[in-house]
Amino acid sequence: MKLETLPPYTQPTVRKPGWRAPAAILIVIAVAGGGWTVLRGKPEAAPAAPANAAAAKEKQDVFELSTGDIAAVDARSLAVSLPLSGSLAPLSSATIKSKVSGVVEATTLQEGMAVSAGQVLARIDQADLRARLQQQQAMLDEAQAKFAMATKNEGNSKALLTQKYISQNAYDSTQNTVDLARANVRSAAAMVEIARIALNDGVIKAPIAGVISKRHVQAGEKLAPDMPVYSIVNLSELTLEAQVPASEIPRVKVGQDVKFRVDGYAQRDFHGKVARINPATEAGSRAMLVYIAVKNDDSALRAGMFAKGSIVTDRSAVSPVVPLAALRTDKDGKSLVYKVEKGTLVSQPVKLGLRNEDEGYAEVVEGLQQGAHVIVSRLDRLKPGALVKLPGAAAASTPSALAKSADAAKG
Repeated sequence: MKLETLPPYTQPTVRKPGWRAPAAILIVIAVAGGGWTVLRGKPEAAPAAPANAAAAKEKQDVFELSTGDIAAVDARSLAVSLPLSGSLAPLSSATIKSKVSGVVEATTLQEGMAVSAGQVLARIDQADLRARLQQQQAMLDEAQAKFAMATKNEGNSKALLTQKYISQNAYDSTQNTVDLARANVRSAAAMVEIARIALNDGVIKAPIAGVISKRHVQAGEKLAPDMPVYSIVNLSELTLEAQVPASEIPRVKVGQDVKFRVDGYAQRDFHGKVARINPATEAGSRAMLVYIAVKNDDSALRAGMFAKGSIVTDRSAVSPVVPLAALRTDKDGKSLVYKVEKGTLVSQPVKLGLRNEDEGYAEVVEGLQQGAHVIVSRLDRLKPGALVKLPGAAAASTPSALAKSADAAKG
């Protein structure tokens, strides 16, 4: 019996499902495609980064100003003033006093009423004055009669002396009588004139034109000589008497303009001119009085009002003026301003003239023109060369903006 060798037993192989191989292929393809996309996208995104950085840098460097940060340079006359204060006094005033004694018959005018020069203010009972005038006139007539008799006797004595019927001494005595009679006539005539003046003084008249400020007597009162009757002030022109420190007097000159205000007219400015300067200082204050002439055509001002104002001691020509807040100083101590020019901040040296600390402006002699924009705020981050943007209102007023607006209007 032939023995045949059988092949060894082999366990049957179980075949897995066939979907896994295609899935693995798809995964490999997806990973390869994603890697290719990433590698391709990196070079394209790289150029975009510098553009965004430049935009961010540009946005950071441009500083937008507000309306409170800048000021436009104006051109006008700048004045330097010296403050003062004082009281208003009438240029002319009068207190009318009685020259004669008597009873007041009438006083028709009252305080606040206007009067003209020569107008009757009051009348005094003239009966006594008139009788005194008549008495003096009678004494004058008597003196004239005696003088006439003495003159006639002197003529007769002269004739007798010529014929040598009387002595020279007798004639001289007659002539002396004539001289005495002539003197008595002159004396009596003077007394008549005095009585006539007294009669006229019984009618009290205004010596100046003005306004009644005080009536001192009433009708029926008895007046004595030198007793006040009326007070009159002339308000057409007033004098402001102001005290100025002696150290400031060299700045004050006759003819300088003065501007002031008074209580009751808070929004109205009054004007005057320096008329006189007192050469002596006031005791105690060591100040000097300055007299300022003030026209009062509308009679708005009154005597005794307190005034507060200033004297214009110096005035510049029409030139650019810059706010004091815009001024800066370089390391050499020279004045400069930060000016906005074509969107860039520029350090502009300036030469200054007059300064007005009260108004807060200084005259620019050189370095700036009217219409320029300067920085008035203390912005520490702003340095010369920085890019700035003007506010809409200020930018519209620049020459370039106006030119663009004009071109747009033409189009």
